[in-house]
Amino acid sequence: MSIGNSPEEDRPSVGRALRQARIDARLTVEEISTSTRVRVPIVQAIEQDDYSRCGGDVYARGHIRTLARAVGLDGDALVEQYDAEHGGRPQPTAPATLFEAERIRPEPRRPNWTAAMVAAIVAVIGFVGFTLVSGGGKESGKQVAEGSSEQSPSTSAKPSPSRTSDPKPSESAIAGAPADKVTVRMTAEKGSSWVSAKDHNGKLVHEGVLKEGQSKTLTDDKRLDLVLGNSGGVRLYVNGKEVKHAGEVGQVQRLSYTRGDPEAG
Repeated sequence: MSIGNSPEEDRPSVGRALRQARIDARLTVEEISTSTRVRVPIVQAIEQDDYSRCGGDVYARGHIRTLARAVGLDGDALVEQYDAEHGGRPQPTAPATLFEAERIRPEPRRPNWTAAMVAAIVAVIGFVGFTLVSGGGKESGKQVAEGSSEQSPSTSAKPSPSRTSDPKPSESAIAGAPADKVTVRMTAEKGSSWVSAKDHNGKLVHEGVLKEGQSKTLTDDKRLDLVLGNSGGVRLYVNGKEVKHAGEVGQVQRLSYTRGDPEAG
């Protein structure tokens, strides 16, 4: 007999798991609300395991998946935990209903082999008749074909259009960025990352989750201020130069770059 709580009893609730992940990512409720478009009161209520503001189980599941994606958690696992804790799992369809639906399906029509055989015979007879009738004009047809070939050599020599697609630009393609601007290119390579960017006036120019494999390029006349939620998982180019170490995986970094950067990047 074991002593202590079971793994299910030690597991935090859905709301506590979302709140702890947000705190670990150093994100505020307002930042999560802005990136997910889930209102602040609903985010706060869900983190306290209060789902009365969601408007039902369907909306609650959707909010849980959205918030989990923003903080790097498994949304499907949290929804499954929510269903187990709140009894919101939909009931399976009764086997009798499935049987009735299967039984009323119409049987597929069998092919009409007789009609197919008749059509094949007619086609063969027509081909033989056409060959006999047009046999006398075989030589003249050959001459016409040869004349056509001699008169239009450019037609056969005309190259076919190339189907090769344009190659995708490499990561260093932004090396030709204008020198009078600051250019930043971000590519999520090790997991997703929450990204926020402001221009030199402090205006928000981009905010949201950069999913793994996605890229984003931003420019400004003077300066760009960045917040990377998973700095070590983002490949960063500034003014055409790669920033070798922007941070660790899972680490939140606040970075600022101008037109002359990166000198030490």
